[in-house]
Amino acid sequence: MSAKQKRVVFFISDRTGLTAESYGSSLLSQFPGIEFTSIKHTFVDNELQAKQSAIVIEAASKTSGTQPIVFTTMVKPSLQKIIESADACVISLFSTFIGPFECTLGEKSAHTLGLSRDVIGDGSYQKRLDAIDYSLAHDDGIRPDQYDEAEVILVGVSRCGKTPTSLLLAMSHSIYTANYPLTEEDLEADTLPAVLLKHREKLIGLTIKSGQLSNIREKRRPNSHYASLHYCKTEIKIAEAMFQRAGIPCFDSTDTSIEELASSVMKSIGNH
Repeated sequence: MSAKQKRVVFFISDRTGLTAESYGSSLLSQFPGIEFTSIKHTFVDNELQAKQSAIVIEAASKTSGTQPIVFTTMVKPSLQKIIESADACVISLFSTFIGPFECTLGEKSAHTLGLSRDVIGDGSYQKRLDAIDYSLAHDDGIRPDQYDEAEVILVGVSRCGKTPTSLLLAMSHSIYTANYPLTEEDLEADTLPAVLLKHREKLIGLTIKSGQLSNIREKRRPNSHYASLHYCKTEIKIAEAMFQRAGIPCFDSTDTSIEELASSVMKSIGNH
């Protein structure tokens, strides 16, 4: 079997880089046969920083022997040109869409930093920050007594992808997301814990293939009972039976990107 092709990817933005990273990662997920190494440069809002980013991109091109892929959300054309001067495949997410918008709206864009927050509204921006804070504060089963505030509660065995999915739901969709890991004590019962069932309409189950779960756990606790294939199979079987009895949606994270998982959760919320 031939080794996977490897490419370096840069996400460069004059703000937080969330848009560049989200859209860029979604596009790259269509190429599962390639291994991407990501580098993020944020708040690149002056010529010096743009030139420094271009130098790093150029160095990556020479080291790897292949053109890096660069996703940008740069408002100032002058800074975008500096990035484009590097030996790379540069994709400007703003210019790709701004041109058609200018044509259809019959007006030139403002080319101003930070306008997205004003257009969306401070309330929406603040909700995203609050959702991120909530997800961090209610990660890994912390404070289940505050699940009344949650919009989604992800539940599953340890290391099946609950935390990253929770954070992406908060960052990309401003969803107040808690996550709950099923413990050995929980798995000894026939049903999900009462603290979860009282919020049944918010519950989303996550599962994973036993082989991948075992590999993930092996890196965390090598040669442990926790990481053994047999134990992983047992936990997953019990958890999936619990989800079925509770009648909650369940999504498999085995060969699914975090973005796809979050999208599936959002669709499930919409169905509710």
